[in-house]
Amino acid sequence: MIAVNLYYTGENGSARKFAEEMESGGTADRIRAEKGNLRYEYFFPMNDPETVLLIDVWEDQAAIDLHHSSPMMTEIMRLREKFELSVRAERFVADGVPDSDLKFIEK
Repeated sequence: MIAVNLYYTGENGSARKFAEEMESGGTADRIRAEKGNLRYEYFFPMNDPETVLLIDVWEDQAAIDLHHSSPMMTEIMRLREKFELSVRAERFVADGVPDSDLKFIEK
């Protein structure tokens, strides 16, 4: 599993408007329906009203590559330009949860 945190940042609420349009226009739902997508969800940091965090999780690199070649990427890029957003990414590859961490995780 590969998780990518994308931080979209703009001005005057543009990042939030971007996320709202991704949701209301159906693009986010189409991405969620793509083969290999495990999670596609927006969050709003409490201490930064000009940034939106997208948590984007995929089964593997092949699923990400397929997504990157899909029509959704054209739509995402169009909206990023429309709202004049910058983006920063963090990428994580799952390696399981160590036994030492399990006592801190409630099920």
